[in-house]
Amino acid sequence: MTGSERRTEIIDQIQKSGFPISGKSLAEFYGVSRQVIVQDIALIRALGYDVIATNRGYLLNTSPRVARVFKVCHTDEYLKEELCTVVDMGGCVENVMVNHKVYGKLEANLQIDSRRRVAEFLEDIRNGKSSPLKNITSGYHYHKISADSEETLNLIEKALCEKGFLVEKK
Repeated sequence: MTGSERRTEIIDQIQKSGFPISGKSLAEFYGVSRQVIVQDIALIRALGYDVIATNRGYLLNTSPRVARVFKVCHTDEYLKEELCTVVDMGGCVENVMVNHKVYGKLEANLQIDSRRRVAEFLEDIRNGKSSPLKNITSGYHYHKISADSEETLNLIEKALCEKGFLVEKK
């Protein structure tokens, strides 16, 4: 069983269970260490599942958020406006990806879900010696954006389109 398959089964177990499931019992069931289960839970959370760790085990708080990948393009001066557009409408910018003709697919995890995190990200860019990943592909890049519903993602898509950031689908 791969790690991905194990995590899918863990999600299913936690969802179907009416009570907390301990990390120890999950580790024993899957024949892995407790630390592997802790790492699996962290990856499951990164997928948008609200897993709560209690003193009796893991619970799933809500259903997962929905996500969509958007292809966008803009200059550095519009970086703040793009990110704030997403977070102001209830979205989370999970990552940034580019498809470079030489290096292939490059991706960085962002997890930007508030104006405070937008400000922190922009400050990190300003204080660093690096530029945004999008700059190696002439401003073209992709974001995986998550939200509470497809409706919210549709509103984010519309706003990004109206502001000229969204690259038209062919």
